[in-house]
Amino acid sequence: KGKCPEDGWDESTIELFLHELAIMDSNNFLGNCGVGEREGRVASGLVARRHYRLIHGIGRSGDISAVQPKAAGSSLLNKLTNSVVLDVIKLAGVRTVTNCFVVPMATGMSLTLCFLTLRHKRPKAKYIIWPRIDQKSCFKSMITAGFEPVVIENVLEGDELRTDIEAVEAKIKALGAENILCVHSTTSCFAPRVPDRLEELAVICANYDIPHVVNNAYGVQSSKCMHLIQQGARVGRIDAFVQSLDKNFMVPVGGAIIAGFNESFIQEISKMYPGKASASPSLDVLITLLSLGASGYKQLLKERKEMFSYLSSELKKLADIHNERLLDTPHNPISLAMSLKNLDENNDAAVTQLGSMLFTRQVSGARVVPCGSVQTVNNYTFKGFMSHANDYPCAYLNAASAIGIKKQDVDVFLKRLDKCLKTSRKEAKKEKSVNEISNSNTDTEQLGD
Repeated sequence: KGKCPEDGWDESTIELFLHELAIMDSNNFLGNCGVGEREGRVASGLVARRHYRLIHGIGRSGDISAVQPKAAGSSLLNKLTNSVVLDVIKLAGVRTVTNCFVVPMATGMSLTLCFLTLRHKRPKAKYIIWPRIDQKSCFKSMITAGFEPVVIENVLEGDELRTDIEAVEAKIKALGAENILCVHSTTSCFAPRVPDRLEELAVICANYDIPHVVNNAYGVQSSKCMHLIQQGARVGRIDAFVQSLDKNFMVPVGGAIIAGFNESFIQEISKMYPGKASASPSLDVLITLLSLGASGYKQLLKERKEMFSYLSSELKKLADIHNERLLDTPHNPISLAMSLKNLDENNDAAVTQLGSMLFTRQVSGARVVPCGSVQTVNNYTFKGFMSHANDYPCAYLNAASAIGIKKQDVDVFLKRLDKCLKTSRKEAKKEKSVNEISNSNTDTEQLGD
């Protein structure tokens, strides 16, 4: 049926299935005689086994979704993977999606492919409207495609950084709709930045006849992010949404899914990809989804949501103990942020030092964001880089509840964070007292003079 099985398969069944696909490829025919430049020859048996002897990759030189006559098994693998992934995207909340394909590039380059496809539809356009999110790959995706990002600063509402809808519309009027390639919005992001107001952006795009591309990097795992995409497509315009394979399906880095509501446009994007492509990302995600089944994936989504609530309540308790606070970001369903005001006030370097302390204690993924850092990316200077705003009111620490997280991960993280905060406060107090002594000595010397 081309759908994700309700119950996962065991490993033996999956391996049997993959071997059946592999023997349909010409490089595995017993009497095969190859005289071309690409015959699926592999020098290492270890490499061949690693890929289940599915060596030909996917697509043909002119279309990544096309069937290869001499690689029927690999072609079937590709078609099935795209079909199963489409089923899972519907299951995760975007029910009216019509087409998608797995592309062997991470999210940034996959966004670039979308922008390059739109160039043929809008040859005059040179700008991309981009509500600011401090993540380099989505910014570079526009530069690499040859367009000029028009950065729309976010507005602060309480603790949250939200889309400035009025500024987006004003910029469209100022630049002229025909000169704008698309609006490039974001769902999944680090708190206190929250998902863009997709419904309002989608309505603006429909009104001005401007394409809309959504960076949904790790949004498949969030019912809220997927609901925003579904609603945006219902009330306005969303042309494509792009999501990472590794972040949403727990596979190695290297693949993404480009999906949309207009089947022909998604086909256009797939035809824009030059040449054939590696089958590894498709193989990895198909094996994973066959292993989990629809019920297994839904269970992971449920557990992630439960762990988000647990992380939120426990991090709030810890923040209170250290006279900090959990920032109020109810519109962000994956990421949380805890203020670091006390550290920041005592010592500028104490905030970044906390990040180093956590990393050396094997806490990965937590981000420590100081105030006022400046970074230049492709000749564009961002003030307050990593905080998604020029002047966010305080330094803070990020932690996320992503798919696959366990209660043990949360408990160990909080225990280590507690120790690091205590150590940081002691060191900050020590340094403060040393500075005070030094200053009083200087004052005494000046009086003596």
